[in-house]
Amino acid sequence: MGGYDMRRNMSVAWDAAGRYSTDLFTEEAVRLIGEHPADDPESPLFLYLAHLAPHTGNRDNPFQALDEDVAHFGHIADPERRVYAAMVRRLDQGVGEVVAALRQRGMLEDSVILFMSDNGAPTFGIHSNRGSNFPLRGMKESPWEGGVRGVAALWSPRLAAPGRVSNALLHVSDWLPTLLSAAGANASALPLLDGVDQWDALTRGGPSRRLEVLHNIDDIDKYAALRRGDWKYVTGTTHEGEADHWFGEQGRGVQNPPYPLDAVLHSKAGAALAGLGAAMQIKGAAPDGYSPLTRAAAQRLRAEAEVRCPDVADDDKAVACNPLEAPCLFNVREDPCERVNLAAARPQVLLSLEEALGRYRRTMLPPGNVPTDPLANPALWNGTWTNWCSEQDDQQDRRLQGAVVALHQLDERRQGQHEHLPDGVSTLAAMSLATAAAVLAVGLVKVSPLVELSLAPLVQRVQRTT
Repeated sequence: MGGYDMRRNMSVAWDAAGRYSTDLFTEEAVRLIGEHPADDPESPLFLYLAHLAPHTGNRDNPFQALDEDVAHFGHIADPERRVYAAMVRRLDQGVGEVVAALRQRGMLEDSVILFMSDNGAPTFGIHSNRGSNFPLRGMKESPWEGGVRGVAALWSPRLAAPGRVSNALLHVSDWLPTLLSAAGANASALPLLDGVDQWDALTRGGPSRRLEVLHNIDDIDKYAALRRGDWKYVTGTTHEGEADHWFGEQGRGVQNPPYPLDAVLHSKAGAALAGLGAAMQIKGAAPDGYSPLTRAAAQRLRAEAEVRCPDVADDDKAVACNPLEAPCLFNVREDPCERVNLAAARPQVLLSLEEALGRYRRTMLPPGNVPTDPLANPALWNGTWTNWCSEQDDQQDRRLQGAVVALHQLDERRQGQHEHLPDGVSTLAAMSLATAAAVLAVGLVKVSPLVELSLAPLVQRVQRTT
């Protein structure tokens, strides 16, 4: 089942058909930046740019990239990994276009830019993009670190301690109060937030204000996972245990070209940030301790950000975990690859996390899954994915409006002739009037106020004559 699914606001964007979505989204973002009143301090800009790349495409053609990008990766032997790299390259270029647009409009010096992933890569399966979560365990849609641990880059002249790697514990819900705080708003004015303000931890390197992360409680796939501090609890799993292993290319021991640091430093994003830094230094407005990004600094940051796991696969330190048989416990700071199950060694910690999971369970809502509705099939809606229930209501209203017009005309003709409905008039028209009266009388359908108002005199007349 396939359909067209591209809209501009609420209207189907037919002009986007055939466009490469990464370029399309980048152009829209650059357009919005260009049209924004940059000189008006009362008009801040919040731009949420959710690229599809590097997700896979349709089932019949999952790996899609432009030829000019694929040509840069001839050294990658695996063709799917080669196209994946090309998709990421185009995404990188799009980020550069957005950063350059902010610089051109004079908005970059007062911006907070967050670039983040939403989950680990689907290394295999129906939507696999051949991304690698090495050396972490598991993948997307699993409770393991390879599925739930995300990475992000945060840049802003407002950062008090830039140029460092943060390992503070954050949950995706923390970004709302954190970004509000960065913008000078009071996040505490919003009631019942699940997230906490982490701006101090990110900008100054302070401690995380979050102690726990509930990864999930899924009573359909029968698994749950919770982290508290350095400890992580896992019970049950997904994909019948097929995603409980370690997947993906290591990037070690192969003849890859050196990492192109110069290409990063001289990219559109790198050039915009370097230019802004120099301008702020000249004006005396650069943050304390600012220095431009160098090759050495970039190499240091890459080394600090790399996840390294103890090599316990071949010695007696490894302790197996089968969460389908019994809950597992890991210290994910010391063992981010989840190879040493400490459930037997630390039973009190295990019990404490189980009790915390029980508290979350008592407040959770039941799953909202509903059966697939065949009426959603795009073939019924001009080949598009749409809000089919609303479309059904609209179509019904249009049919009723058309019937109302015809019935009004028929009624006016009948009154002008001062006679009852002639026998030769289509039975369908009379049936439509009677059906409309009956349907409205018992409330079988909802119609717009306009249609209801139009039908009212006709329905009343039918009721008087029956």
